[in-house]
Amino acid sequence: MIIKKKSTGLLITLSFLLILPFVQKQWFNLYLFSIKDFSFYSILYYLSGTICPLLICLNSLNNNTYYKFNKNNINIKNSIKGKSLLFLVAINLIVLSYLTIDYVYINFDLVSNLFLEGFDLQRPDIFQLSLLILMIATLLIFKKFRVLYKKFILGNFIFISFYIWYLQINNIIIDNKLNIHKYFGLNNLNLINVFILVAVEISYYSWSFLSYQTNLSDWVVSKPKKRDIIPFLNMIIFYFFIIIYYLILN
Repeated sequence: MIIKKKSTGLLITLSFLLILPFVQKQWFNLYLFSIKDFSFYSILYYLSGTICPLLICLNSLNNNTYYKFNKNNINIKNSIKGKSLLFLVAINLIVLSYLTIDYVYINFDLVSNLFLEGFDLQRPDIFQLSLLILMIATLLIFKKFRVLYKKFILGNFIFISFYIWYLQINNIIIDNKLNIHKYFGLNNLNLINVFILVAVEISYYSWSFLSYQTNLSDWVVSKPKKRDIIPFLNMIIFYFFIIIYYLILN
């Protein structure tokens, strides 16, 4: 019953995402007719840029944060343990920590270029980066911090989305040397922002699975069952439609 409700909710959300960009374009056309005056359509157009980022945050917080996995009696022959588990844990924590640092740096880089003219934001050197990765990786071991971490990442995402929307509605061209431009060689900043968030989401899902309940204290993790993969597939489907949304809007 719960799965059925979630599937229905996902379907409604995806349908809305396909319709929204066409509605936004219509609001934009109406806005152009009264561009010299501050009209109702200009308000709709300005606010429309916040709909998708807010929808992404709500969906991620509700469906991609508090994961529950199947944890029956672990079959030793069908499990991950020892050096293999250590490798997966280390790689996952390093990747998740590095993505976090880079993503936050993009936020500050945009802010400094938009609102703090002349301020040169320096990237952390290798030593500082290593310390930050170690600190974040250590904190991610604690369950309570993981929830705060996810909310922080979503907050970072939504701020970057708002900055990008501000750039677009004001026709501001930003310097190609900005940190955000190093990703994928894309000109669509919204897609870059979404791709980085997807990378974080995938790493977060993987870490949630590895560290679920007593997995790390027992130092053995059962290989994922079909039921464990469903939240991941739903996440990929959702972000696939988000990408389509931004491609249509662009």
